Amino acid sequence: MTNSVGEIEDAAAMLVIGSNTTEAHPVLAYRMRMAKKKGAALIVADPRRIELAEEADVFLQLRPGTNEALLNGLINVIIAEELMDREFIAARTEGYEEMAAAVARYTPEYVAEITGVAAGDIRKAARLYAGAERAGIYYTMGITQHTSGTNTVLTIANLAMLTGNLGKPSSGVNPLRGQNNVQGACDMGALPVVYTAYQRVDVEENRNKFSRAWGVELNPQPGLTVTEMMEGALEGKVRFLYIMGENPALTDANLHHVEEALEKVEFLVVQDIFLTETAAKAHVVLPAAAFAEKGGTFTNTERRVQLFKQAVTPPGKAKADWQILQELARRVGFNWQYNGPADIFAEITTLTPSYAGISYERLEQEGGLQWPCPSPDHPGTPYLHGDKFTRGKGMFSVVEYTPAAEMTDGDYPLILTTGRNLYHYHSGSMTHRSKGIEAYRPEELAQVNVDDAARMGICDGDLVKLSSRRGELETRVEVTDVVPPGVVFMTFHFPAAPVNILTNDKLDPVAKIPELKVCAVKMEKVAS
Repeated sequence: MTNSVGEIEDAAAMLVIGSNTTEAHPVLAYRMRMAKKKGAALIVADPRRIELAEEADVFLQLRPGTNEALLNGLINVIIAEELMDREFIAARTEGYEEMAAAVARYTPEYVAEITGVAAGDIRKAARLYAGAERAGIYYTMGITQHTSGTNTVLTIANLAMLTGNLGKPSSGVNPLRGQNNVQGACDMGALPVVYTAYQRVDVEENRNKFSRAWGVELNPQPGLTVTEMMEGALEGKVRFLYIMGENPALTDANLHHVEEALEKVEFLVVQDIFLTETAAKAHVVLPAAAFAEKGGTFTNTERRVQLFKQAVTPPGKAKADWQILQELARRVGFNWQYNGPADIFAEITTLTPSYAGISYERLEQEGGLQWPCPSPDHPGTPYLHGDKFTRGKGMFSVVEYTPAAEMTDGDYPLILTTGRNLYHYHSGSMTHRSKGIEAYRPEELAQVNVDDAARMGICDGDLVKLSSRRGELETRVEVTDVVPPGVVFMTFHFPAAPVNILTNDKLDPVAKIPELKVCAVKMEKVAS
């Protein structure tokens, strides 16, 4: 996030796209509702009529996989009606003319044909967003889990720069993280192409810096993403997998493909707090401590580093992740001598410029600090890019709309899209163990449009079979007008109805994220 959670309440306009905020991020949705009560304009763009859409000034119900076209349409209107921030564009950006020429053909009428959104609503949304002094964009995996995900994020950046909505409070480009330490994991280099603070592994200066600190030679080649690892396992190139706190046997795209990969590797180790579907396939399971059974820091969605302390003793043989990793490192010849998370964090600050001014002592005394915090006297950074962008001037990108990798046809006439609900969490390895939650939402209910259900003779609670080019499953249904005709929605929370058997593992060429949000399916009634 370029901006802070607390700033949402003072936004003059909010564009929420690809985010079911009330269910996936209810605390942030509360802030959005407070802003709305203060008079902020709310624009919601989503294939489903989500709860937040009922409060929107304009709801853009677009076809799944058409985000790029919709955003280019908003940009087209802003340029055509001269609603852009010319001063910001001239002083802080480059590449505007090329971008403007590329979006010239994305008129509201043209975009309406692609997205299914009325041209008048596109114009209204563009005017509300561009007319606000402080406008923020908020998105999640409804934007990124597409073969066009990277390009869509670039288009979001185009929209924010075009209107001068970066480098100031209550504005910005704000991806909302789905778990409590996703941001922190990325910051620490839990990505295949970077060390901490996004220092690329293929830059010699960075590599030498970390080699000196750790006393080892480091590989200059970027690593593999999860999806690429599974492909590597199938090809025999990846022979060993070590999986921590992840359940790809339920959450990755094209699960038959994943299952085959997990069975083919010579050695599979899983480190987790419960025996997940993935852990059940492992040769060795390492029992890890849960969040309250260890100490350390979390870095949340607004870049805020926060200290947490152990509250209870881990059960049985469970250990904190750092202890397990240190014991393994010692057994393979590395003399790691960390006495606890504080030692590890102290090392982090010496190698990670954005964390350099943060310490356990400051976190204890001051509470959470937002990076970048480059020195001990720095107060932290509530919003980014105040004076300049990291690269100097912001670069506009030329982005063309590209259809989803898989389209509907006579055999598979429906689009399946996936997401979360309020009551369960990720693969359900924790929430299915909560009796209260399980009593309220014990099984998956695929959302089917009223018209589609009537045509197929399907009623609420009926059992149906959903099939894609990759597999099939059975699930009960909820007949609703939340989804438009031709669209089916499922969550990935339920092992009994593992939706990712159906989803497409075609990748975004840059981020290597699979297209979980769009695939073609057919539906058949099984029983009432």
